Amino acid sequence: MYLKNWMKKWLRSILICVLLLFICILALFSIIFYRNEEPQNEYVINQIRLKVNGHLLYIEDHFTSLEQNVNLRNSLQEMSSNAGIDISVVQLDGKVIFNSIEADLSQFINLKEDLHYDLFTSQQQPGIIKIAFPIISGTNEQLGNAIFTIDRDVLFPIKQPSPTNFILLFIGGLFCFCIIGLSLYIVRKSNKEILLPLNHLKKNTEEIVKGNYEQDTVYSQSDEIGELYAVFDQMRLEIKNLTIQRDEQEQNQKKLISSISHEVRTPLTTIKAYLDAISEGICPDMDSLMSYIQIMQTNTEKMSRLIDDLFIHTLKELGHIPVNLTEQYSKEVLTDILLPIRYYVQTTGIHFIGPESIPNVLIQVDESRLEQVLSNLITNALKHTTKGDSINVSINIESQLLYINVIDTGNGMLPQDMPFIFERYFRGIQATGETAVKNEGAGLGLSICKHIMEAHNGSISFKSKRNVGTTFTLTLPII
Repeated sequence: MYLKNWMKKWLRSILICVLLLFICILALFSIIFYRNEEPQNEYVINQIRLKVNGHLLYIEDHFTSLEQNVNLRNSLQEMSSNAGIDISVVQLDGKVIFNSIEADLSQFINLKEDLHYDLFTSQQQPGIIKIAFPIISGTNEQLGNAIFTIDRDVLFPIKQPSPTNFILLFIGGLFCFCIIGLSLYIVRKSNKEILLPLNHLKKNTEEIVKGNYEQDTVYSQSDEIGELYAVFDQMRLEIKNLTIQRDEQEQNQKKLISSISHEVRTPLTTIKAYLDAISEGICPDMDSLMSYIQIMQTNTEKMSRLIDDLFIHTLKELGHIPVNLTEQYSKEVLTDILLPIRYYVQTTGIHFIGPESIPNVLIQVDESRLEQVLSNLITNALKHTTKGDSINVSINIESQLLYINVIDTGNGMLPQDMPFIFERYFRGIQATGETAVKNEGAGLGLSICKHIMEAHNGSISFKSKRNVGTTFTLTLPII
């Protein structure tokens, strides 16, 4: 269920519950008020007895003289007026001897119809109680009846509602109103700070799916949604960078294939041309033939290096460059690697300075891969040196690490190239002027060197200064 629909459902349920609660509060107060307004019959009879008791005693004491004595009747009339009660005194034969309303005493009443001794029959008119009490003498003989007509408002004065009741009712209503207001506030805040940002995030996600990575995902508050926006934006930038890298990689791979094709075609064309010349008998003597063979050998080695780089690059793309580490002594390994390199450098007219001594320590190394790294570094140094420059290789031990330094006095690197020299396909700005070795290649060498050194649990680093030279440092752990 969508969060929006879920919130609407629960808000509706809360409003219904609050409404029922308020109705229950009103019903409770109504019941309490009704009970206060409608007392029980027993309570009403007791109240009437208490109300008319003084009058009834007065009548019993003066019943025999009441009909003849004007003063007694006036006193009873005054008591009737003060109490707000109409009084009629009737003899046993039905003759009225006192009536607070009418002065005529000659009338008679029907005892069967006008005398009501119970509360039910006494309430003939709404709000009026007309009830009779027997008049008893001192010898417990009934002398007559006293009929009292009482207004219920006189008997039970209307009570003003208690302020406490209104306060409680107000608090209950305020509580219900607060619940409704709080619910509406929560819904509004959730819509504004949760649903709307999520909808915006959803739209940005759809744009990313379409390949548009330029949508800004900005959220001003520092909360959970803000953290989600920050992570999402980081993901967007990461996807954008990965997409750019993928596109660049695809483009570089196309360039690599084109470059390798061109690089391989040139030596192949040269080799074919010299082979055709030899087969046609153009070489007049053995010296010319040997010169042709040397040229073909040089181009063959060039193709071999290009194919090796391409092969290693392909293995790296698959995540597996074979590095077979074995325990060997450093002196023997490095001597076998540096000796042919010395001869090769000297043929280019560059002065090669080998290490004064090679420490003889036990290391884990793949000799062929380490030779590939050093050959690549020396070849790169030759691409940036001219006749008269030198290449120096030094080896030393420090902190249980074997350090191999390759130092040249060539052109050095441009500052803008330094952050990218270990990136695949990066070739940098080509050096101007004549160098010992032509600057050719696909920009894979240093990337492969870095991978090989990391496979040895070592590292490769450099420092360079323009027109001063470059130093590459290899580190290998000592066992």
